[in-house]
Amino acid sequence: MSPRTTLEVQVWGVRRYKGKRKTTYTIRWKVEDRIFQETFDTIKLAESFRARLLVGMRQAEPFDVRTGLPLGALDKPSELSWLDHAMAFVDMKWPHASPRHRKGIAEGLTTATVAALPSGTIDPAALRRALDGWVFNTSARTASPDDEVPEDHEDAVRWAQRQSPSLVEMADPARLRRILDALALKLDGRPASSSTVARKRSALYSAFQYAVEIGALPSNPMDRIAWRPPAHTDEVDRRVVVNPQQAKALLAEVAALYPSLEAFFACIYYAGLRPAEVRHLKVSDLHLPTDAQAWGTLHLLGSTQTAGAAWTDTGEATEDRSLKHRARRATRQAPAPPELVASLRRHIERFPPGVGGRLFVTRAGRAGVPVAPPFASPQSMGIVYRIWDQARRAALTDEEYHSPLAKRPYDLRHAAVSLWLNAGVPATQVAEWAGHSVNVLLRVYASCIVGQDEASRRRVELALSAAHGIQAPQPPRDGTQTSPPVPH
Repeated sequence: MSPRTTLEVQVWGVRRYKGKRKTTYTIRWKVEDRIFQETFDTIKLAESFRARLLVGMRQAEPFDVRTGLPLGALDKPSELSWLDHAMAFVDMKWPHASPRHRKGIAEGLTTATVAALPSGTIDPAALRRALDGWVFNTSARTASPDDEVPEDHEDAVRWAQRQSPSLVEMADPARLRRILDALALKLDGRPASSSTVARKRSALYSAFQYAVEIGALPSNPMDRIAWRPPAHTDEVDRRVVVNPQQAKALLAEVAALYPSLEAFFACIYYAGLRPAEVRHLKVSDLHLPTDAQAWGTLHLLGSTQTAGAAWTDTGEATEDRSLKHRARRATRQAPAPPELVASLRRHIERFPPGVGGRLFVTRAGRAGVPVAPPFASPQSMGIVYRIWDQARRAALTDEEYHSPLAKRPYDLRHAAVSLWLNAGVPATQVAEWAGHSVNVLLRVYASCIVGQDEASRRRVELALSAAHGIQAPQPPRDGTQTSPPVPH
């Protein structure tokens, strides 16, 4: 029989009772003609329960006349643990999140939960493995029969469940500030990067926002904390940008070390592609003219991301996704200068494509043993990073190698976009090629190539000389510089 409900509800304030042994807090409310009350040990629990009743009233939620509670009410806040709520939040997000987003949510919640639990009673590394590998991984939990905890995680999970604060206790400002401070640090105690802090803070904020959405909290407690995350700078570090001569030397070293990756890095530098977009390229995506001086076009249809088998729906380490910040079927075109056209033609002639025509695939196993065709796996990023490090060591001076100059393959993309901007290509065109909005482009990629200051300095010299009636020095005909070179 369905419960009898009503919208006739009245809620009174918190009543404080100071006894000889302890102080309690009571909430009284009226449903139709019947008066109910609940007593709590802390004012925060009492206020949270009262807020849940008020939310039900404001949302015109029917109240059960027999129990006096909203029909959709959860357990008392004191009984709803942070760990249970965080797991429910992960389960809600899982079907709609990409593998990398799932992994990011788990990392943020793991850091926050470890900071909220007592320290010194369990191995932190084991606790992190249990939280990240099972508690905040919906796929791993649902794969276990009856949500049975794996033996290697059982002690850590059971301990975390016993020690977990309630959702309301987790929202306490003093505790929450300590958690936010923990998000800003690496495991070794050094400051984390601003992007890492932002990603972890977003996961925690969204978990609290979900509590507000389901009526378990009256408001997001993080909105009341005057905590400043580390300053985030979107601007590319100018020191990572290589000039064309350095880029050419690096590509030549890659060609000597691992020929099948020369065109991979060429796509990043000459066309400004992201590495994940290069991994997704197929032969059918290329328009390569036969004229050696003509430009070609790359038709970008998606990207191939690596998140780990634990975070994908297929159980594979990689997953094909849409272009970054684009709709599922959105496409983009990138330019292919003659140098890139020639590199891609050489690649296609020497290396057969993989399954589906994929250009860049893993052709060697872990021990360096060649993989027999058909090549089914997208290009391993582990090999990409290893070959790039070897190419930097061979092509750069010792000082340059130990500097940030082209430290990551992605830095070739920064160099490409900076080159376009400094060459005078309109920002709207550069943004279209790079797959960014103009606003993001000018904020992030307006770096200068090494040595480009010289022409600007000469213009300033001309202006100053004209103002003082002095003839400006002319650059020597042999091409040597008249002023010291600009350091990286």
